[in-house]
Amino acid sequence: MVLFRGENREDKMTDQARATETPVEVRDAGPDAGHASSRPADPEVKATRRRFSAEYKLRILREADACAPGEVAVLLRREGLYYSRLKLWRQQRERGELDALARRRGPAPSPDTQIAEENEKLRGEVARLRERLERAEAVITVQKKVVPVGGSRTAGGQTGRRRLVMQAVAELSPIVGTAAACEALGMSRASFYRLSRPSASDPRTGYVPDWALSPGERQAVLDVLHSERFVDFAPAEIYATLLDEGAYYSAQYGRCTDCWPRTAKCASAGTCAGTPSIRDRNCWPTGPRQLWTWDITKLAGPGRWHHYSLYVIIDVFSRYVPGWLLADRESESLAKRLIEETCRKEGIQLGQLTLHADRGAPMTSKSVAQLLTDLDVTRSHSRPRNSDDNPYSEAQFKTMKYRPDFPQRFGSLEDGLGFVRRFFRWYNHEHRHTGIAWLTPATVHFDRAEQVLIGRQRVLDAAFDAHPDRFGGRRPQVPELPKEVWINRPWHASSPHTV
Repeated sequence: MVLFRGENREDKMTDQARATETPVEVRDAGPDAGHASSRPADPEVKATRRRFSAEYKLRILREADACAPGEVAVLLRREGLYYSRLKLWRQQRERGELDALARRRGPAPSPDTQIAEENEKLRGEVARLRERLERAEAVITVQKKVVPVGGSRTAGGQTGRRRLVMQAVAELSPIVGTAAACEALGMSRASFYRLSRPSASDPRTGYVPDWALSPGERQAVLDVLHSERFVDFAPAEIYATLLDEGAYYSAQYGRCTDCWPRTAKCASAGTCAGTPSIRDRNCWPTGPRQLWTWDITKLAGPGRWHHYSLYVIIDVFSRYVPGWLLADRESESLAKRLIEETCRKEGIQLGQLTLHADRGAPMTSKSVAQLLTDLDVTRSHSRPRNSDDNPYSEAQFKTMKYRPDFPQRFGSLEDGLGFVRRFFRWYNHEHRHTGIAWLTPATVHFDRAEQVLIGRQRVLDAAFDAHPDRFGGRRPQVPELPKEVWINRPWHASSPHTV
């Protein structure tokens, strides 16, 4: 059985409207449906997963149980964990799985005294070597924080670098000692001790500027960041979500940014992907439904060598997914059905659309080529021996497979269908995308971006009128939506508002 999934076109949507989702069931694709591709599984995205011991899980659970309300998010951000993983560990603890893993099993130690003494000596040596290894790893970790990557300069010049080295020495001193920490980081002990004692005559000691956030405002920002609603969100996504809701707490970047963790890139920088030339000069969409790209990725099934094929079509300008299909094989007939149904539901006119894909067997099949000719859809394919000519589809697959709730395997086709349906609903209507001014794909696809950006600007104007000194006297501006996009960067593209 093969399940097809698409989304109906929304011509006139309000702010509260959402795209309807109606799965289509296709029974018995027929003898001409094609055969499964003999190509190996797609290697485009392979997430590296962390492994945790039972002792580590129990320790984190004890710390989480001892945390006051609002401190659990601080613990999770410090350890780099998702809240969903903490819930899973609690369920395992209730079932007694972690206690069973923590207990040592096996025969009792040998009663031979000589062997026992030798083992004790070896254990002591191993403990000493482990301690030395941990100290060496701590030194290397701190050195990486201090040494600039790729020869880049440290922010703040020499003063900023000295401050960074001071913080590194203070972090490393409790582990290896002050003398060893200073030697490892190339700093004199006398300078470290002198700079650790601020002069009482320094007029800036304890200085708080007039435009700084008050303690109450800082705590309000931290409460939002640590709330259960935003515990798994990046700070930039939280900032954009609050602006859409008419709430403003602090500038994410600029003078009042101490409360916001610097874990996200500025949206105005864009995400320029691709290479510096392209043959097809028509692949520069300036709006939705002009350039689509599609690809197929593999989802692990219940057993080894068992995979499901996920066909996904994405609008390059809006990042919206107008149609997708989940099947137990790759087939040119299924690809043809997906493209035909999606074009019909989106109301694609003759000569309106360009469809880009790589050079896989379903993409270059004769039946798909004939369909595109009948629909007057322009074909575009990746250049030979270029694996990065389809970046939008690859990035969308990575977003899906790096989600915290993405399973290692799917138990059945229906199990995979349920997950994919939930993911694309979140991706189209809730996910704030960095490349489209932190808007949702549905907002851009259905021409509501201008209205949302005007609302955000109104919120920023009110914040500026209340505290103009916090913005350096310059009125803040919301990031602009890119004017045009491309798959490979054209020669003439020099505008900062293009992606």
